[in-house]
Amino acid sequence: MPKEVKWAISFLVGAFLLWLGWKIYPFLVALHIVICLILMGVILLQSGEAADLAGAFGGSGSQTAFGPRGATTFLSRATTWCAVMFMFTSMALAVHVRTATTGGGHSILEQFSTPSKSAPAQPGPTPQSQQPSQPALPSAPPPAPSPAK
Repeated sequence: MPKEVKWAISFLVGAFLLWLGWKIYPFLVALHIVICLILMGVILLQSGEAADLAGAFGGSGSQTAFGPRGATTFLSRATTWCAVMFMFTSMALAVHVRTATTGGGHSILEQFSTPSKSAPAQPGPTPQSQQPSQPALPSAPPPAPSPAK
């Protein structure tokens, strides 16, 4: 079976699991947790390449930037698949929570772009009926005439 077909099948399986998780939210959370645990296990099972001191400085007799490239193993393929599914489930959880809390496809920036309903749209003088009543202040007395010389 060609490699592209295998990736297409795994992509379809992952898309189906995400669709099922979108319909049943606890399933999405459980799927995310299982993928996290599998990803941690697969990463810890892999052997380190050039883990000695010479490997830190590009040793181990290779001219490549990240060390010698070995054959792709089952663990590296499983790491790739789990990492991709981890990212997709993380995004799906974030979008699902945001749409559940905001009630739809509204942007969070919309709350900053529209004026709130409690504040007046245009600042200006308040109507006379809403101003507190204050006693009328007497007008300032006219200036005293200057003494004549």
